[in-house]
Amino acid sequence: MTASTADDQRVRLDKWLWAARFYKTRSLAKEAIEGGKVHYNSQRCKPGKLVETGAKLTLRLGWQEKIVIVDDISDRRRGAPEAQKLYHETEASVKKREELAWQRKTMQAAQLPPARRPSKKDRRDIQRFREQNGL
Repeated sequence: MTASTADDQRVRLDKWLWAARFYKTRSLAKEAIEGGKVHYNSQRCKPGKLVETGAKLTLRLGWQEKIVIVDDISDRRRGAPEAQKLYHETEASVKKREELAWQRKTMQAAQLPPARRPSKKDRRDIQRFREQNGL
């Protein structure tokens, strides 16, 4: 193996997350790592951490938390099908995300929207109620 191929496999964590299409820009990936939203092998790390195959990454993306295993290393951002070959998500992570999504969906369905918009009189009554109760 030549020195140039060994250097190709040395990729920073922020660059790998960008290439794997978890974040739109490297600066967003860097902010997520520094903010503690990305853990490398269950520990906080720095954006300059070198990624290795087989490493376990825990990512918090909005409401979701994904646990992925690094399968391949790349520093180039390509299409989504190629980016998905860089990692695989654990089965426990997929199951947990689906369960939480189902819970959010059922909670949202339980809160029915009002049948109609409040009339002018309704709005005045609401405002009067809020003023009387200090809301």
